[in-house]
Amino acid sequence: MKKQLLALVATLVVGAGVHAADIKVVVSADQPGPVIHRNIYGQFAEHLGTGIYEGMWVGPESKIPNVRGWRKDVVAALKDLKVPLVRWPGGCFADEYHWRDGIGPRNKRPVKVNTHWGGVPENNAVGTHEFFDLVEQLGAEAYVNANMGTGTPQEAAEWLEYMTGEGNATIVEQRRKNGRDKPFRVHYYALGNETWGCGGNMRPEYYADLYRHWATFLKTPAHNRPKFIASGGNDKDTTWTDVLSKQVKHNIDAIAHHAYTFPSGKWEGKGSAAGFPESEWVSMLSQVKKIDDVLAASKVILDKNDPQKKIALYFDEWGSWYDPEPGSNPGFLVQRNTLRDALLAALHFNVFHSHAERVQMSNVAQMVNVLQAMILTSKDKLVLTPTYHAFKLYIPFQDATSLPIKVENNPTYKVDKFEMPTVSVTAGRGKDGKVWVGLVNSNATKPAELDLQLGANAPKAVKGQVLTASAMDAQNELGKAPQVVPTAFEAQATNGKLTLKLPAKSIVVVAVEG
Repeated sequence: MKKQLLALVATLVVGAGVHAADIKVVVSADQPGPVIHRNIYGQFAEHLGTGIYEGMWVGPESKIPNVRGWRKDVVAALKDLKVPLVRWPGGCFADEYHWRDGIGPRNKRPVKVNTHWGGVPENNAVGTHEFFDLVEQLGAEAYVNANMGTGTPQEAAEWLEYMTGEGNATIVEQRRKNGRDKPFRVHYYALGNETWGCGGNMRPEYYADLYRHWATFLKTPAHNRPKFIASGGNDKDTTWTDVLSKQVKHNIDAIAHHAYTFPSGKWEGKGSAAGFPESEWVSMLSQVKKIDDVLAASKVILDKNDPQKKIALYFDEWGSWYDPEPGSNPGFLVQRNTLRDALLAALHFNVFHSHAERVQMSNVAQMVNVLQAMILTSKDKLVLTPTYHAFKLYIPFQDATSLPIKVENNPTYKVDKFEMPTVSVTAGRGKDGKVWVGLVNSNATKPAELDLQLGANAPKAVKGQVLTASAMDAQNELGKAPQVVPTAFEAQATNGKLTLKLPAKSIVVVAVEG
C-alpha cells in the first residue's frame, strides 16, 4: 500500500509539471526569414582514433562489405542522414598533414606518426582521391582544410591546383596518372585550423597578415572556385571575427568559429558521458546559451565591418566533449553518446537557425567513433547514436526558410545553480512547402504542455516524430537493442486549440497541417 501511495504522489507531481505553465508558441508563417542553409547539418571527419580508419575506411581487400575501401553500411547510414558536407582532414591533424603523402599507390605512401591524436602510425591510406570518393558516394560537398601550421603557401596553392586544375600542367597530369582525369569539385577551402592554438598559437593580427599572403596565391578555374575560409575564434572569443573582418578584404568568404561543451564547463575534469546527476544534465544543456551569445555578438561585429554581408560565419567544430572513456586511448576521444547528446544537438540546431543570415555552415565533431559521433562501429558491427537520430529528425530544415517564433510563459528549468528555459523552439517552411516545427523539452523529469498557433490561428493538426527515453543517459550500444529511437508523434486540434504534450527530456519535430 505504501508503494502505491508513493507512486500516486509521484504521478501527481509529474502531472503538476505538465500544467505548471501555460506555454504558448506562435509561429509567424507569413513572415519568411533567411534560408536555413543545409550545411548547418555538416559533418567532420578527422584522422583521429578510429574516426576514419576502421570506422569508415577498411580498405578494398577487407571482408567487411565496402566500395573501394569505404564501408557500405556506414555510407548507407550517412546517405540516409542526407549529409550535405564533410570537412577533412582536420582539425589539428590538418596542420601537420602534407597532401603529397596521401596520393599515388597506397603501398608506397609514407608512414608517419599522428602526433596530435594518440601517437599512432598514420599510413596515409586515405588521401585526396579517397576523400573525394567518399563525398561523391555520399552526394555531399567537400570542405578541405589546408595545412598552414607546418605547410607553405606553395603547398596550399599546389594542392588546390592538383584538385581543380585543367589543361596539361605537370601537377594536373600527376592527378590523371593517379586515376582522376576530371577535376575534383572543391566547395570549401580553409587556410589553417585553430590557429590560436594547435594550428600555430598565433595572434589574430599575425594570422590576418598570413591569410592575406597565402590567399593571394589560391587560384582555380572560375567555375571551380571554392569558398575560402579563415580560421577564427574559439568559445566566447569574438576578437578573431573582428580582426579578420576588418583586415582581410579579398578571397575571404567565411570565418570559422569553434566551441565545445563540457558538463563542468572546464577543460580539465570535463565530466562523464554517462552516469551523471540531473545537475550535470542541466549544466551541459544550459551552456548552449553561450553559443547563442557568441553568435549574436559576432553578428554585431560582422554587420559593422561587413555591411555588404559578404562574409559568413562557419561554426565548423562543435559538440559534446567528456573525460576519456575508461580503458581507451585518451588521444582517440572515445565517448558514449546518450540522449543528453541528442538534446544538445537539437538545441544547437535551434540556435543556428535563429542566426541563419550569417551562420551558413556548422560541422559537428565528429562523424564516426569520435566525440559526439553519428555512428559507432566495432569490426563489422555498427550502431546509430541518439545524436544520429536528432540529425535525422531535423532533415526537413535543410534549406528551409526560417520563420519567426514567439514563446510565451516559458518556465525556467533549474537544478542547483544551473538553469535554462524549459522549451526551445524553431520553425521553418521546408522545401516541401510544409511548415515544420522543432521543439525541445529540456526538463529531465517533467513533461511540458504548450499551445501551438500559426499567427492568430490554431493549426488543425501536427504529425511527426519524438525522440526520448526513460533515462537521461540512455544510449544505443553495439549488440544490444537500441534504447533511443524516434517514434510517431501527432496531435489534433480540439475546440480551436492545438495542444502539444512534450514528454520529459524529448525532441519533437512535426509538420503542421492546416
